Amino acid sequence: MKNICFYFQVHQPFRLRNFHFFEIGSNSNYFDEQANMAILKKVAYNCYFPANEALLQLIREHGKRFKVSFSISGTALDQFEKYMPELIDSFKTLAATGCVEFLGETYAHSLAAIKSKAEFEQQVQAHSDRIEALFGKRPEVFRNTELIYADFIGDVIADMGFKGMLAEGALQVLGWKSPNYLYTSATAPHLKLLLKNFRLSDDIAFRFSDGNWAEHPLTTDKYIHWLNEISEEEQIVNLFMDYETFGEHQWKSTGIFDFLRDFPGALLKDSDYCFVTPSEAIELLTPVASIAMPAPVSWADEERDLTAWLGNDLQDDAFENLYNLEDKVKLLNHPQVNMEWLYLQTSDHFYYMCTKFFADGDVHKYFNPYGSPFDAFINYMNVLSDFTIKLDRMLKEKNNTKKLIRIDRDVIVSVKDVTAGKSYPLRS
Repeated sequence: MKNICFYFQVHQPFRLRNFHFFEIGSNSNYFDEQANMAILKKVAYNCYFPANEALLQLIREHGKRFKVSFSISGTALDQFEKYMPELIDSFKTLAATGCVEFLGETYAHSLAAIKSKAEFEQQVQAHSDRIEALFGKRPEVFRNTELIYADFIGDVIADMGFKGMLAEGALQVLGWKSPNYLYTSATAPHLKLLLKNFRLSDDIAFRFSDGNWAEHPLTTDKYIHWLNEISEEEQIVNLFMDYETFGEHQWKSTGIFDFLRDFPGALLKDSDYCFVTPSEAIELLTPVASIAMPAPVSWADEERDLTAWLGNDLQDDAFENLYNLEDKVKLLNHPQVNMEWLYLQTSDHFYYMCTKFFADGDVHKYFNPYGSPFDAFINYMNVLSDFTIKLDRMLKEKNNTKKLIRIDRDVIVSVKDVTAGKSYPLRS
């Protein structure tokens, strides 16, 4: 029997407001509250609510035979809580069925794994804490931002106790091998790897409504036929995609919700496939080989590398300037600053600075508030300049306060001692 692993990424960034050069040093708010709330509500009513309801109905219809998994970024959860708390309730209803698994993420949907092991571990820990608090179970499988994986990232995740991780089944890594097996990390053998079948995933995520696609329209019968053509020896087909595929990237009018509702029942009826969560797949299947990925691989664009976020001068400069502030942020350890630090790390900010053009380049324009990559860079650097000034000012104030209270212990009189009538002589 073969397996299907359905995984959906849920993410919303805190978008920056238009921050002018003359505001630098004013210690202003950086985030566009109106835009963030408006976009979340739009996506919620187009995608999250109807898709959650469709999945709930499928679970009620098929019971334990139908299962899905999610990773929800911390920034998305923060927006849910702030603007639409009923969304959290909707995902809790799915969690209560026992047919949904929630995976680990970086809290800020960040690229920290590439730059700072300490920050990466802290965000993963914070995200796991949040998922456990909301949905009652700590993540056992990890999905890094934008499916970015490399051996050194797998090593960290294995050390943190995760038993599995999702990754892209990129051709430059697999070569002749199939993504439809369970693998292990070459450098951390106890870490199991589930690799995305990018062709079958992208047929839904990107090509579903493309009238120029030779296979358009995509029907459930056609898709199941493709799945049934896969060799019986191959263990699992991992269908990984953005949750916003349903109703947002692919509008309701394309028939995407009809496909979502019809596909599981038709597959269970007309094939030998069963649905599994990532944790179940890792327990059920035997790895066939190890996979080495010395260089980072992602699920983005034709190259499947990091160049959607890092690689041009704008992105690299912004990225370096951001992480140059890490020590100051940790030293200050101020709640508001910590939150801003997290939200400024979100990968979307660097994605908006992308200057590449390619077949799926239109994705870079989706919900992009900027007219050009240069506009995105200037606005981000204006915010980062203000954030740097704020950090320096607050650290100076903190150091001055420490100097004021750094008095010889012999001349300190505590409130408790004064109340007790005690006194201490001053040193001559």
